[in-house]
Amino acid sequence: MATPGLGTSVPVWLSEEDLGCIICQGLLEWPTTLPCGHSFCLRCLKGLWITQRAGVNGRPWACPTCREGPETKPTLRKNPLLQDLADKYRQAAHELEAGPETVPAPAPPRRPAPPPPVAVQKSTTEFIRELTEVFQQFVDVVKGLQTQRPRLGSGLDNELGVLGTAPSSEEEHSLSSPKLVTSSASETKIREILHNLKEIQEKLQGSVPRTDAPGEQVQEMPSSSLCLLPDQRSPVPRKASQFALYAISPTFDLGSLSCSLEVSNSCRTVTVSRCLQPYRWSPERFLISQVLCSEALSSGQKYWEVDTRNCNHWAVGVASWGMKRDQMLGRTMDSWCIEWKGPGQFSAWAMVKKTDLHLDRPEVVGVWLDLELGKLAFYSVSDEERLLYECEVSASCPLHPAFWLYGLSPGNYLEIKQVHPGVRTVDS
Repeated sequence: MATPGLGTSVPVWLSEEDLGCIICQGLLEWPTTLPCGHSFCLRCLKGLWITQRAGVNGRPWACPTCREGPETKPTLRKNPLLQDLADKYRQAAHELEAGPETVPAPAPPRRPAPPPPVAVQKSTTEFIRELTEVFQQFVDVVKGLQTQRPRLGSGLDNELGVLGTAPSSEEEHSLSSPKLVTSSASETKIREILHNLKEIQEKLQGSVPRTDAPGEQVQEMPSSSLCLLPDQRSPVPRKASQFALYAISPTFDLGSLSCSLEVSNSCRTVTVSRCLQPYRWSPERFLISQVLCSEALSSGQKYWEVDTRNCNHWAVGVASWGMKRDQMLGRTMDSWCIEWKGPGQFSAWAMVKKTDLHLDRPEVVGVWLDLELGKLAFYSVSDEERLLYECEVSASCPLHPAFWLYGLSPGNYLEIKQVHPGVRTVDS
C-alpha cells in the first residue's frame, strides 16, 4: 500500500481531552512538554509550581499527572506541533459554533423533519386564546340579552335591547322596519360567533390528540374562568418529591476546590472562574475543575438536587474523599456520576465504565443515595422525578457529593438547591 504524501489530508478524530490541559481543563495554550511526556499550558504549569512549593520529594517542578520530578528544574519550551493541533481544533470548533454562515449547509433530508414539540405547544396556546376570546364575545351577547329582558317587553322590543338603543321617530320614518333590522343583526352576530367557535373547536380537535372534545371540556369549566388566559391562571400544584424527607443541603468544600473554580458565600453555588484563583496549595485540592462537598455520607438515605441550567458541560455524582486529585470524576473505582457534554453526549460513569444515556438534558438533577442498600440513582426533576440512571456503589468508606464543571466556559455555574418537604408548584 502506498504511503500518503505530505500534501494528502487524512481525517483524524480528536476530542478536547486529547488536546486539553488537566490543570485548567481547557485547550492547550503555548503547550510545553515535560521529560516524562506529559504536556500542559506553560502559564498553568508555572502557576502550579509556584503554589505547590514543596511539590513531590521536595521538587516543586514535579509533573501534575505522574508526579515524576526530575532532579533539576526542566527548561520549558513551546511544543509547536501541539500548538498547531490545538489552534486547528480551536478554529474548527469556532466554525461549527458560528453556524451556517461559515459552515456549508448539509443536504436537505429526504423526508421533512417533524415539527418540534415547542411549535405544537405554541399553536395549541393560540387556539385556546382564540377560543377564550370567542367565548367572551358570546358571553357578552348573552349577558346583554339577559340584562335587557326585564327592562323591555316581549317580541321585537326585546330584540332591540341587544343593541341597547331605541330608534328615534326619524328612524321610524326613514326605515320601514328598524326593529326587524336590529333583530336580524343580532342573530347574524350570534351565528358568526357560533360559526367561529365551531371552526376553532375543529382546529383543536385536529391539532391536539385527546379523547375528549374541546367543547365538552369548555362546558365543564366554571363561567368565572372563561375570561382567563392560560398564563393568568393560579399555580398548578405538582407532585411532592418522594425523597423530600431525606433531603439534605450539602455545601462545597473549599479545601478540595480547584483553582479554576470559585464558590458563593453560601457555599452552595460553584462557578468557573475567569482566571486561576490564588488558593493555598494543598494535596487535597483538585488539579482539574472539580470539587467535593464537605458532608461525609456513610449511612442511611440521602437526597439532594443540583440546578444545571446555567452550566453547558457538567458532571454530578459522588466520590470518596480519597479520590485522586488529578483524576476525572467517574474515571476511578471510587467515584460515580452522570455527565452532560452537549446534545448526544449524555452519559453515566460507574466503575470506570461509560454508559451512554439517550435522554434529553435534565435542568435539575436529583441525586438519591441509599447507603443501606448500596444504591445510587439520578433523576430528572420537574413535576415529578424521572429516573435517568441507577447503579450500585461501594459503602466501604464515606461518600461525598462531587461535581465537575467545564473549564473553558467562564461564568458557568452549578447550584445546590434547598429541597423542602411539600408540594412543588409551577405556573401553568
